[in-house]
Amino acid sequence: MTTAPAHTSPQAAMRLRELVFGAACAAAVRAAARLGVADALGDTPMTVTELSAALDIEPRPLRRLLRALTCYGIFAETAEPGEERFEHTEMSRLLREDAPNSLRYISLWCTEPWTWEAWPKLDEAVRSGRNVFPELFGKEFFDYLHSDAHDSAKVFDKAMTTSSRQSARDFADYLDLTGVDSVADIGGGQGHVLASLLEKHPALHGTLLDLPKVVAGADARLQDGGAFSARARLVPGDCRKDIPVRADLYIIKNILEWDDESTRRTLGNVVAVARPGARVVVVENLVDDSPSMRFTTAMDLMLLLNVGGAKHSKESLVRLMEAAGLDVSDVRPVNPYLHAFEATVRG
Repeated sequence: MTTAPAHTSPQAAMRLRELVFGAACAAAVRAAARLGVADALGDTPMTVTELSAALDIEPRPLRRLLRALTCYGIFAETAEPGEERFEHTEMSRLLREDAPNSLRYISLWCTEPWTWEAWPKLDEAVRSGRNVFPELFGKEFFDYLHSDAHDSAKVFDKAMTTSSRQSARDFADYLDLTGVDSVADIGGGQGHVLASLLEKHPALHGTLLDLPKVVAGADARLQDGGAFSARARLVPGDCRKDIPVRADLYIIKNILEWDDESTRRTLGNVVAVARPGARVVVVENLVDDSPSMRFTTAMDLMLLLNVGGAKHSKESLVRLMEAAGLDVSDVRPVNPYLHAFEATVRG
């Protein structure tokens, strides 16, 4: 048995104190997002009085909120004579709804009311290896979200839409489509990746496959009358059951987070329908070999809590892909959060 050293550094103790109060930081970000502080703050510094008047809230607690957030580099305080003023930082601008790469809805989604009830049960999830959501709320996560938490479901949809649009642009820039005439986006949500690819490659044809309700809300550019409707096909279905689509390239992005059996079925369904040598690109957040480890490992723990899923390591995903009949040739970063696994269907 090991014992703790007799003395610890003040820095270690201070850092641990900060970490165990991490909920206060998350709550402060959520409060700022819900209040619209970043949207109200313009390009020039504002006093607390000016900002509270613009938001129609009390100035003294707003000052306390801003003081806490500046400790983390979210907003900055300027040293000017007279009343203190606050200004934007790179991070605070990301909380603006009109920011090109806004993280407002991601910030709200990760701090929704149910998260505050689920996180304290993490030890139970770790002990049992099962999600705790049904015990807490009497039903599975997505059933709860769409039947009992409509506001949270709306935040989820907006967060996923924002995130998908941003990563779709990065992925479209990353992907080499030399020799590819047709692409299938499997479980592609609203089809932001497919729309980005069709926009960038005027000769490309594409298919979006996802659940019926999801496909019904596909990107307007892919639907009848849309800019890419002549080159796009929308197919309602469950990729874990069947993938009735043949293409030169199959894209599977950010959906292999279920149990391993569901992942095997999805990959197996691609292999079953694709011609030998067809390309398959799987895009996922990784819990190793990534500059965003703190974020992805936190997402991994949230998946354990709410749906019993998991993020992959490079090794675990390659193993599942190879077992399904895919030959993985390369693994490369798309951006700081995503890696692309390049593979072909084994002949």
